Amino acid sequence: MQLSHPTKLLLCFLILASGQAFAQDLEPRRWTPLPPGLNVIGAGIAGTDGDVFFDPALQIEDAEMDAISAAVSYVRSFSLGGKLARLDIVVPWQNVTWSGLLEGQPASATRVGLSDPTMRLSLILAGAAPDPTASSNTVVGAAFSVTVPLGEYQEDKLLNLGQNRYVFRPQIGFVHTRGQWSYELTGSGFFYTDNDEFYGGSVRKQDPLYAIQGHIIYSMEKPGYWTSLSVGYGGNGQSIIDGNRADDDKRLFLSALSFGMPLGDRQGLKIAYVRSRTNADNGSDTDTLAIAWSMRF
Repeated sequence: MQLSHPTKLLLCFLILASGQAFAQDLEPRRWTPLPPGLNVIGAGIAGTDGDVFFDPALQIEDAEMDAISAAVSYVRSFSLGGKLARLDIVVPWQNVTWSGLLEGQPASATRVGLSDPTMRLSLILAGAAPDPTASSNTVVGAAFSVTVPLGEYQEDKLLNLGQNRYVFRPQIGFVHTRGQWSYELTGSGFFYTDNDEFYGGSVRKQDPLYAIQGHIIYSMEKPGYWTSLSVGYGGNGQSIIDGNRADDDKRLFLSALSFGMPLGDRQGLKIAYVRSRTNADNGSDTDTLAIAWSMRF
């Protein structure tokens, strides 16, 4: 597929964005057991900005991205086969602008609208009912999430908020709690279906992305207050356009600092800073500040 220089710019932006799902997945306390029958609704907003890096042969300089993201969520806990289970549904909205200099001339693109929602089903396999007399406890869980292609997508545009493909994410997680400290580790894979309506009548495929993340969580003596330090790494995920492999293997390193606090008896507030850095020649360095509210009933 022969591309003009402006089209190459947008294609590179799209390929670089494929690792963002991993960044959004860096979430502590995902494996905390919830009592059956609990419902939680939430809403959040985040601002992201950063630099984007390309092969010098593309003659793209000073590339940047700026995004405002919002989401609403619903969580339901229940019993499944005698185990504690949890269903998470997240529906996101985004306003994203990509800009840069192409051969010294400004080039940019902006998209506003819904992006692809995600549903996640998790199951606590062990450790859901800890011994109250024990000083420590270990939880083991498994999860499977699906990102559904319902976001804004136009096949005559290279850059879209939706991906026009499903993303399947199996996960396995471990949490060891000792006193006020918890140590959480999650491994996951991102498996992509094909986008048969890619720009210009092309077919876009992508190799799986594999990721690992860890969290150190401290629960304060005052009930409901907690803080966490998180790190994550994701690799592989090379793109394939009409059978041609792009040199865009992902090597993403993430870190985050989060703080949670209660708002009355049934509400909570979380503030998080997420730092994403690429270890590849092509990629992006971004910083995100997010705030989220939740209410349980």
